Amino acid sequence: MRFLAILLLLAAPPALAEGEQPGDFDYYVLALSWSPNWCQIEGDARQSTQCDPGADFGWILHGLWPQYEQGWPSFCRSSQRDPSRAQTAQMADIMGTAGLAWYQWKKHGRCSGLSAERYFEASRTAFKAINRPKILRNLTRDVTLPARLIEEAFLRENPGLTPDMATVTCRDGMIQEMRICLTTELEPRRCGADVVRDCTLSNAGFAAIK
Repeated sequence: MRFLAILLLLAAPPALAEGEQPGDFDYYVLALSWSPNWCQIEGDARQSTQCDPGADFGWILHGLWPQYEQGWPSFCRSSQRDPSRAQTAQMADIMGTAGLAWYQWKKHGRCSGLSAERYFEASRTAFKAINRPKILRNLTRDVTLPARLIEEAFLRENPGLTPDMATVTCRDGMIQEMRICLTTELEPRRCGADVVRDCTLSNAGFAAIK
């Protein structure tokens, strides 16, 4: 019985950590969210300014997430000073809102071991280093498409990426995010097995920028 219990414990999925040691992680996941889809799913109902007419957001930075080879830390107890309102507001141009910047710092940024200033600088650097396919911004109407085409478009625009370094996710039948795995030096690297789980929908919704 004891041997069986050990086997079951080893087979269990990795627990999500909370309050772990800042700076103790293996790599980053850069999460890019397609804003028009997020607005349709929940942003419009929240009356988020990210979804205001004319906001013109396409791919936004959801976050830069410290990651273990299996699982991830969150809500770490950090001695670093929290960002000011001005610092979070400065991230709204790529994150949609200052509120998202604050939440990402609270949940993920503290786990990086970096100061708020350096974490946001790293987030902006990582975001700018990824070429976001222009063809997706040029859509004039909502479409449905195989989710794999989103990943393929990113791979074409970023020759340094390979399929095991990136994954596309879906939610409520729509494209949700493009996630790219990076070293702690922000170079592309292979994702852990719990990250590379591509959406396999053949008719995922993809909303045009209004």
